[in-house]
Parts: sequence; C-alpha cells; structure tokens
Amino acid sequence: MSDGYSSVVKTAQDYYNSDDADNFYYHVWGGEDIHIGIYENLDEDIAVASERTVEVMASQCQLGPGYQTRVLDVGAGYGGSARWLARKYACHVTCLNLSESQNARNRSMTAEQGLADLVEVVDGNFEGIPATDRRFDLAWSQDAILHSSQRERVLDEVDRVLKPAGEFIFTDPMQADNCPQGVLQPVLERIHLDSFGSFAFYRQQARRLGWEEQGVLDLTPQLVTHYTRVRQELVKRRNALAGKISDEYMSRMIEGLGHWIDAGNNGYLAWGILHFRKPDDGSFDSAA
Repeated sequence: MSDGYSSVVKTAQDYYNSDDADNFYYHVWGGEDIHIGIYENLDEDIAVASERTVEVMASQCQLGPGYQTRVLDVGAGYGGSARWLARKYACHVTCLNLSESQNARNRSMTAEQGLADLVEVVDGNFEGIPATDRRFDLAWSQDAILHSSQRERVLDEVDRVLKPAGEFIFTDPMQADNCPQGVLQPVLERIHLDSFGSFAFYRQQARRLGWEEQGVLDLTPQLVTHYTRVRQELVKRRNALAGKISDEYMSRMIEGLGHWIDAGNNGYLAWGILHFRKPDDGSFDSAA
C-alpha cells in the first residue's frame, strides 16, 4: 500500500480542493451526491436523480442489515451515498476520498445527521487504499475511477481489500467501446486526462482478476441528461452564485459541460452501473 499520489490523482486533488470547485459541486451539482443521476424526466431535480442512482445500485447488492457489514466507498465525495447506505442498512461505511475540502463537508454533514458512528471519513488515495487485506464486504464507487491514470492498480487495490465473495459495484464516465481515436480530446484536456475506461476495459480487468460479472447496466443516455441539467442549473443560477464561484470558473465549466454533452450526443461516451463479485475461496475470514 502506497500513499503516493500519481500526477493525475494529484491534479484531481488540487482541483477538488479549490474553492471554486468545492462551491460548484456543493451548490450546483447536488451537495449530498456529486455523481451522475438517473432521471425519470428531462427537467427533474439533480439531487433527486442523483439519489435514485444510489437506490438503483443498492438494489443490486447483497446488503444485509447490521454494523458487521463493511462497505468501502471509493472516491466518496461529500458522502451522500455512504449516509444513505448507513441509514438504510445500518452498515458501517468507510468513505475514502482525496479532497480534504470535500471530506470536511462530509464529516460535518455526517455528524449533523447523527451518523458519525456508522460513517468514517478517511483522507486517502484509491491507488493505494489505506486498509488491510480482505476487510470489506462491498466496495462502492461513483464516477471516481476516471481520475486515475492507473485504473488497473485501483482495481487491484479494490480486489485486495475485498473479502472473498465480496462485491464491487461502481459507475464511471467512460468512452464508448467503439469510440474513434482522438475525438474525446476536448473532454480529456478539460479534466487533465489522457484516456477513459470503457465497458470493454472493465470487463477485461474483471476477467483478469477472476471476478464474476453480476450485471452491467448500460445507462449512457443518462450521462447526457445529467450534464445537460447541471449546465442548465449553472446558467440559471450564475448571477446568484457570484461571490461563491468565480465568473472565470463558471465560464470554463459551461464550456466544458458542453463538450461532454456534444461527445455524448455523438455516441463517443458511455456510462452505466458495473457489478462484479470476487470469488469465494472457501477460506474462513475473520477480518471483520
């Protein structure tokens, strides 16, 4: 386990720690949840759609009630999903996240909601998860793994900390399996990445690790809807957000969201829920 941050992860950390980004994601993107939502209509509230993603993901997992069930939220943001899971299942959730600014908000909201005994917030890096082997029953991640240039290493780390028969369920903005080369540069450059994962990439990595596929749900149209809703909300509230978010940041964000929307409409992007299970090796495990 290494706590060294790759350059791409360090760039993401610096970005999410900035006042502009912190206020944008907290006030515009959803506050509790800062991932892509699942929308029932094109003008639905972002926070409602974002919580629905959590509900849909949780419905696919073997999550029984009780404190002994240990969940790792990889790239937990403001911890909305962790608090939802803790309230619903009374399970213990560890939020691993690299942004100290987001983690401070997470700890504050968790305490305010009376969940500090169930939700732990850890400053850390998913390329070197600060946890012992075979510790968690479920690993969970929403729209975070794209920020690593070493995605295989992230998955290796998830595999290491999962118990035998443990599950990994996650979402990630990805490129389409048949995406032409070079067309995503406007999106990649905006978020300082060289590449995205894909459904095919994650399935290949799951086979490499010996994980069993439990389900892959392609929800790509939701990506376009979500980025469109966030862009609409930012434009609508731009004047009211003056003083919290710089005008330069908002201009760049409106442009950047447009690149995501265009790429999605052109069929170059993908998004969905991927669910895998680590095989049960038959050994007795007492890591809990």
